[in-house]
Formats: sequence, structure tokens, C-alpha cells
Amino acid sequence: MGKILITNNPLVKEQLSEYIVVEYYETDYLNILRKVRDKIHLGHKLLSHPLSGSVKPNETPYKSIIISSDRAKLDYDSLIIIEGSIQTAEKFLRDFKTPNWPEKILLDFQTIDLSLIKDVVINEKV
Repeated sequence: MGKILITNNPLVKEQLSEYIVVEYYETDYLNILRKVRDKIHLGHKLLSHPLSGSVKPNETPYKSIIISSDRAKLDYDSLIIIEGSIQTAEKFLRDFKTPNWPEKILLDFQTIDLSLIKDVVINEKV
């Protein structure tokens, strides 16, 4: 099964593009979740959890999610997970906005996001 990595993290794009198809978007965390939801409606399936890791959606601006490149009928489990993830992210962002982090901190968050997904991609654990 082929895979697509959807991300807004430039470090992930830079370091993982040779291992997996990367769709990079200059957008925020919530819109990455929405882009994944749109892909699920087209028949793609979630292969990594949208809320993986311990960094809250309102703390980091970066998110990387793996989906299938193959399309089939709508996978309701994937749809339920992504919709719940969007609701959770909206709740966090409504209660506490993501700070306007300095570049050094943004690079730290990019590195965290990369580390959460890198082993999965390189060792093909999905």
C-alpha cells in the first residue's frame, strides 16, 4: 500500500521526501487536519493518528499525518478519528491560542514533529 505524508512542517518535507510522497502546505495545524479529512472523504485511509504525541494542538503549529495513497470506499473509522481530532483541536485553540513563538522555538516544534513521524516513515511501520 502506498502512503502520503501530509504536513505543514518544512523540516519533515526536507528530510522525508526521499522516503515517502510528501504533500506540504503552508497552513496551520487545524487546516492540516481539515486537508486530511478532505482526503478521507475521497477514499484515503488514516495510517497515523492525527493527535499523536504529547504536544497539544494549541502549543505547536506543526502537524504531520500519514494516509494511504490508495483510494477506496469511505473508511468510517478514519472519518470518525479525524472528525474527533478536529473537534479536539478546535476546543484547544478556542480555549488557548497558539503563541507567536520565536524562530528557535518553532524549530524545536518542527524537530519534535519530525521525530514523531520519522521512524515510522523510514522503517515503514505503517
